Amino acid sequence: MLQFLIRRLTGAVVIMFLVGAFTFFLFYTVPQDFAALSCGKNCSPENLAVIRENLGLDKPITTQFWEFITGIVAGRDFPQGHCSAPCLGVSFDSGEFVWDSIIDRFPLTLSLTVGGLVIFLILGLGSGLLAAWKRGTATDKIVSGASIVLSSFQIYLLGPIVLGLLVYSTGIMEFPKYHNFTDNPGTWALGMLIPWVVMATIFTAQYTRMSRSTMIEQLQEEHVRTARAKGMKQRYVFFRYAWRGSLIPIVTILGMDLSSLLSGAVVTEFTFDLAGIGRLAVDSSLTKDLPVTMGVMLFGAFFILLLNILVDLVYAYIDPRVRLS
Repeated sequence: MLQFLIRRLTGAVVIMFLVGAFTFFLFYTVPQDFAALSCGKNCSPENLAVIRENLGLDKPITTQFWEFITGIVAGRDFPQGHCSAPCLGVSFDSGEFVWDSIIDRFPLTLSLTVGGLVIFLILGLGSGLLAAWKRGTATDKIVSGASIVLSSFQIYLLGPIVLGLLVYSTGIMEFPKYHNFTDNPGTWALGMLIPWVVMATIFTAQYTRMSRSTMIEQLQEEHVRTARAKGMKQRYVFFRYAWRGSLIPIVTILGMDLSSLLSGAVVTEFTFDLAGIGRLAVDSSLTKDLPVTMGVMLFGAFFILLLNILVDLVYAYIDPRVRLS
């Protein structure tokens, strides 16, 4: 298991370097004067020259890339002060360090992503297992039909509907708002409940159908039929043998869906006017604040790689063959 983890971490470091190089050259080779963007309107040539020097844009592109990479590892010095590692540069728009802006908004996006993930896994896997257990019955048909209907919804459509029903019309709940978890966990959960449910609904439908089909397939496997032939109870066979095997393809798809989950968090933040990393990325793109856009891209790549490593560890725990390979 340790060697497996070392290989995955080494691969993640290589991927992060390649993503950083691609991101840097993608943005810094376009025909755009970043100093002019930072200087703003009615910028004098003298101020433009000073800003270009402060941003290091007067240096060769290879030197800029080296300072960008070393800044992530060891930090950099800017006119605003020392930017500690991991330094992702300075915002053209606000003049703040990019890393500080990202970390300031990360708790909201993390809360939204993890909360939605937990809800749709519990509801999706639970309803899929129920449909497989009651295969061919009215319960199976209701669950399967509901998953098909819910899969046709989108966050930007379902969000306003839920707000209209629970907030504006009935006043049962307040408009979603982020609160720090450490201040009051109950207020934090209540403020994020509607975004969690809306984002989770879209994924729940997919994982309901997936868990149902994989569970039915596992019930036809030879080792499951052998367990039944030995006289084991149906409930024990269902959860002890078939359920664990059905998790393997689900965990695989989950690792592939992590990027979709983050993109769903971006749409959810806009739908409910939440100031997370997704909102920061879109705002920086609109204002052409390229250091922030680059920083968000790198941070998003790191976050996805980290979640994929965790998924691989879960996969290795479920399927011992992965550890051997």
